[in-house]
Amino acid sequence: MDPPVVPADRLDGWERVERATERPFAAGPVSVTAGTARYERVDRPEPRPFFFASRLRIRPETSPNAALTRMVEDRARSGFRDRLADRDVEAVERREGREISIDDPTASRATLWTFRGTCRLDGKRSPNDREGRPELDRTTVPVEALLAVWEAGEYLLAGGAYPLTGDPEEARRELLRLVRGTRPP
Repeated sequence: MDPPVVPADRLDGWERVERATERPFAAGPVSVTAGTARYERVDRPEPRPFFFASRLRIRPETSPNAALTRMVEDRARSGFRDRLADRDVEAVERREGREISIDDPTASRATLWTFRGTCRLDGKRSPNDREGRPELDRTTVPVEALLAVWEAGEYLLAGGAYPLTGDPEEARRELLRLVRGTRPP
């Protein structure tokens, strides 16, 4: 299944590092298949900013509706937290949710959530164990992550994360530009 399209001119400096088709949900006759492309700024130090865009196919085919949208959003947030954990982002807190416009005039407004956490660069925990909780090693970097979900005849998800070092406002603008440009194939 093809992932969504992201305009090539917006991907300058980003390298596609993965393209996958997954089945994140299946129960009886109902299933969800996701076509996803993931990109990284390989010219940046760890933790590298990343961006992903996913397209969902729900079977049996069902038109988007309020109840289904709430379920998709809930599952997307949960899955996104898992992906952040896979990238060693910990202590993830959801900060805010709001609506944003998408460049595709046929798309609904997207619901965008902001998350904050810390990324362990070496993937290790320190031997200190105060109050039964290992302390994070000193090599941690604060990160911000964004996740958007919207409907454009089918459900689309896009988002990513970047370190809150250097110029985080520019990193946020760049990621939002990628999210807003995502459209069905």
